[in-house]
Amino acid sequence: MQVTVTQLTDQLVASYARVGGINHLDGKNLPSKSGIALITVDLLRLLFPGFFDEKPIHSSEIKVETATLMDSVLEHLEDEIYKSLEYRPPEPLAKKDLRPTAHALTLELLSKLPHIRELLQTDTEAAYNGDPAALSKEEIIVAYPFIETIAVQRLAHELYKKKVALIPRIMTEWAHGRTGIDLHPGARIGSHFFIDHGTGTVIGETAEIGKNVKMYQGVGLVARSLSGGQQLHGQKRHPTVEDNVTIYANATIVGGETVIGAGSTIGANVFLMQSVPANSLVLQEEVNVKVIKKSDREKQKVDFQI
Repeated sequence: MQVTVTQLTDQLVASYARVGGINHLDGKNLPSKSGIALITVDLLRLLFPGFFDEKPIHSSEIKVETATLMDSVLEHLEDEIYKSLEYRPPEPLAKKDLRPTAHALTLELLSKLPHIRELLQTDTEAAYNGDPAALSKEEIIVAYPFIETIAVQRLAHELYKKKVALIPRIMTEWAHGRTGIDLHPGARIGSHFFIDHGTGTVIGETAEIGKNVKMYQGVGLVARSLSGGQQLHGQKRHPTVEDNVTIYANATIVGGETVIGAGSTIGANVFLMQSVPANSLVLQEEVNVKVIKKSDREKQKVDFQI
């Protein structure tokens, strides 16, 4: 007997009642993931005129093009921020009209675009100067996943600082999905930042990164333990990296009390749980591995040193 659409619908609706923890019914309208993705692209167009557009923009048209795009972003982002405020308003605004606040927050983000552009110019310079494979700064912007990711993170960070819920994380996860680089919007990142290759790099919410820091693929700035769950919310859980530090591929640096001193170099594959002083060189020691038959594993002991 063939199952009907009505039967399939009844089964799924019954699941909605039985497994209610992943429903969002009868509540406020949440920010739109697809809408925020489109807004993020438009914000990138405002930050990098001519790089994220389908057609060339002449300097004689830039003011009109920018004003038109700015007006569109203002309208659509304000709507999404309003939804965010309805979902989780700041305490003093819980019972007030949230539309003026959404408008003010949107204008404040847009007013930060010139400052964000200044930071992104330093990031682009760091990427170009730090990678001999780069042909030009134009190639850095159009082809390197890092620039797109750090641009989105710097935008999202401004909303994060204003305690706008959901939207900053949606923005950075959109970039994460496109590039494989996971930069939390809460991370504080200084100028002249560069992640070479980038795939698999993770920087946690409370990480702090100084100026002129260079990382490679697979680097993790992560928490020591999340067993405390929500009790750890708001606590410093991720490392601090001071100025002029280089961290090579697949290094993992752990803990909110861990500080990497200025001018230090962290070698590839290092697992580090303690602070190091300025101008340190941290290397992974040789690992000695002995191979034995499984049948002999109870008779012999593997010599494994780190």
